[in-house]
Amino acid sequence: MSTQTGAVHSIQSLGTLDGPGVRFVVFLQGCPLSCGCCHNPDTQPLDGGTPYTAKEIVEKAKRYTEYFGDKGGITLSGGEPLLQAPFAGEVFSLCHEAGIHTCLDTSGCLMNDDIKKLLYVTDRVLLDIKYTNEDMYQIHVGCSLQAPLLFLKQLEELSIPTTLRQVIIPTLNDNKENISILQEFAQSHRCVDSVELLPFRKLCQTKYDAMHLPFPFAHLPEPDANTMKVLSDLIHK
Repeated sequence: MSTQTGAVHSIQSLGTLDGPGVRFVVFLQGCPLSCGCCHNPDTQPLDGGTPYTAKEIVEKAKRYTEYFGDKGGITLSGGEPLLQAPFAGEVFSLCHEAGIHTCLDTSGCLMNDDIKKLLYVTDRVLLDIKYTNEDMYQIHVGCSLQAPLLFLKQLEELSIPTTLRQVIIPTLNDNKENISILQEFAQSHRCVDSVELLPFRKLCQTKYDAMHLPFPFAHLPEPDANTMKVLSDLIHK
């Protein structure tokens, strides 16, 4: 019997950017971080969201299993799904009973016993390493770089297939030194089987305006295609 209830911000039934294959993507409400590049500021508040039981989420996901194929499944994103680890864990447990692949999209900013239980039913993790510099993390994220690195260590111990992700932000991390360190993180953990560099975009400006909030990185440019290609070539050398 489903006992856990979670706060859900929104659901994307057929996502293609949040894990392998076609995904049923659930964006959970609430995030403890304050990232300058956050493109979903509306998911940050800890209150709000629509209540769902784990069973209700999985029953919705089952409607789309014919589209999942061999690689697709469900992805829990946010916000930060680690904040609702007991709920996320029950969702993933029910998914496994239904033969649905599970993927966790996270900043890796937290670790506790509930999160460890969640990882035991997680088939893949998309881990966002926002910067490779401690000062950058303290200033632009609101936690220590050590948090996602400790999370990555846990993924390594559990041998969970992991994709490292990083949003490339001009003037902050669009440089060879950052890419070199990110590459070291990947190569020193056997669980990491891919690295994705994503271009910083400012389409979220409208959300900040609607919420009457300043967009911290509004003054920064978006990376051009050539920059993304050069950095991508470096990370995949």
